[in-house]
Amino acid sequence: MTPELPFALTLGAITFLLTVIWGSPFVEVLRRLRAGKQIRETGPATHQSKMGTPTMGGILILVPVVLITLGLNLARVIQSGVTGSSILLPLALLIAFGLLGSIDDIEGIRSARERGEGIRARTKFAGQITFSIIAAIVMAYVDGGFQNANGVYIPLFPTFIELPPILWIVIAVVAITGMSNAVNFTDGLDGLSGIITASAFAAYGVIAHLQGQTFLVQFCFIMVGACFGFLWYNAHPAQLFMGDVGSLALGAALGTVALMTGQWLLLPIIAAIPVVELLSVVLQVSYFRLTNGQRLFRMTPLHHHFELGGWSETQVVQRFWLVGILTAMLGVSLALLR
Repeated sequence: MTPELPFALTLGAITFLLTVIWGSPFVEVLRRLRAGKQIRETGPATHQSKMGTPTMGGILILVPVVLITLGLNLARVIQSGVTGSSILLPLALLIAFGLLGSIDDIEGIRSARERGEGIRARTKFAGQITFSIIAAIVMAYVDGGFQNANGVYIPLFPTFIELPPILWIVIAVVAITGMSNAVNFTDGLDGLSGIITASAFAAYGVIAHLQGQTFLVQFCFIMVGACFGFLWYNAHPAQLFMGDVGSLALGAALGTVALMTGQWLLLPIIAAIPVVELLSVVLQVSYFRLTNGQRLFRMTPLHHHFELGGWSETQVVQRFWLVGILTAMLGVSLALLR
């Protein structure tokens, strides 16, 4: 076994420990700041007991990821003059989408009379599109070590297919923005979004390892460790919620990682749960408008549909996680097919 993978796994373990260590005082700070989550009255009645649970827990993930990733690159620059410049892009998107999400979370906390709603959906979407376009242009035109960020691998097809820059940019914007919203919709039950995104990052970490993208492997497993550390406090009953600061950022970073491996066609498989959650919302809204008020699901995102069907919150999370692990394994296996 090459030393890169053990080192990346070790980084993930270290990130987990650091996240757990600083998580307890962070939760207490959020409580003192009264950064409580506003629960929508239209949601499942069982969720009303969560009113006031601290939100913006995604900061617990972002801080160690940013510090460890930047510290790792700084150390390599000092030692050998070599840096994994390519991972600075998903790191930048992690920060940018995290800032966008934090604004949304803060507005939601301040505006209790708006039932926990943050900034306008159009404003948030415009920000996501803007950041995604910038990232797509960088991958398409900037020579920054983006090994496979200009095309696609197709399972059972032996060669890498390069795409025209304009087509690539459109695909990249859809992937980053779509996955950011998909993880955001998944973040509705204790432990759900954290465990699902951790599984997806682990899968892409393995894929990046198979491609020899050392720095991307490290970034993926740092993300896994941070997500696991967050889950220490987000496990049912949650002591804090991820909030948009975490879900928007994690989704954008995951979409970027998928693009950088050239295996973005596998993203709907590896991240099947977030993708299905997003599609359930789109289908629900479309069906509601087409049928003048009828519903396709009991409630969306999809995890609420199963809750209202009699599944407990823990059952939904555990069953979705099982599906997420299996689809992540399937995605890795398809990436091996040439």
